Amino acid sequence: MSKILVTGASGKLGGLVIDNLIAKQGVAPADIVAGTRDPSKLSALVAKGVEARKVDFNDPASLEAAFKGIDRLLIVSTDELAIPGKRLIQHKAAVEAAKKAGVGRLFYTSLPNPDISKVTFAPDHFGTEEAIKATGLPYTFFRNSWYMENLFMALPAALGTGQWYTSSGQGRIGHISRGDIAKAIAGALAKPVSESVTYTLTGEKTYTTDEIAALVREVTGRPLAVVHVTDEQLAAGMAGAGVPAPLIPTFVSFDTNTREGLFDVTNDEAAKLSGEKLVSLKDFLIANKAALSA
Repeated sequence: MSKILVTGASGKLGGLVIDNLIAKQGVAPADIVAGTRDPSKLSALVAKGVEARKVDFNDPASLEAAFKGIDRLLIVSTDELAIPGKRLIQHKAAVEAAKKAGVGRLFYTSLPNPDISKVTFAPDHFGTEEAIKATGLPYTFFRNSWYMENLFMALPAALGTGQWYTSSGQGRIGHISRGDIAKAIAGALAKPVSESVTYTLTGEKTYTTDEIAALVREVTGRPLAVVHVTDEQLAAGMAGAGVPAPLIPTFVSFDTNTREGLFDVTNDEAAKLSGEKLVSLKDFLIANKAALSA
């Protein structure tokens, strides 16, 4: 099989993708390259026969060599949010290096509706997609919907007070677990189509915040009231709670995007790519009941 390189391999999503390539898709470890800034963190994968390479998006000059001999390259979007625009610079450097290195096909993790999304970092994703298209290489975009795991950012504190403040209104989200996203990506990497394609990896059902809260109450047996506020009130509450100021606009934008209906997407693409049934939101909450109440 052709060589597959996964960037961000020491991270949560990249590592899961590699695990699924081996365990679910039957890809030989020798055909997989794990890329990360610190290859010493990949000893467990190396022990399985996976090749580790240093892939540092902050060192553009090194990327072309890192991508040599790779047919399928998965660029897992970086988590660089502290400096606005830096992530797009990183991604464009990787895309340019991939083109120069002769990579056969590019895969990229994006988000739903990046061209019109209200999420503050959506322009990074849209800009990366446009840069990939400009290479002329065949591509696969994974527009990943909101992770179920993202609920951990709000629910433990909300359960602690019994109140969940939100400006999402009656907007709906098709949450999907990180594990199901990794399975879907692995399926697409192992069996790529010939044409360029965009998948939106989302849950099979959407929920409002009120409906999610009802599930949480059912699963935990604890009170949880949803308090609907404006974006401005939500931002003020976050500031009062000590949320770092640079992060507040991004966190608020998640609710804005939900309220505007831009996360309200459902389909069966993730299940088709993975060949497995997706984890339901209720089952996810049950499995993570202890973490939600931490």
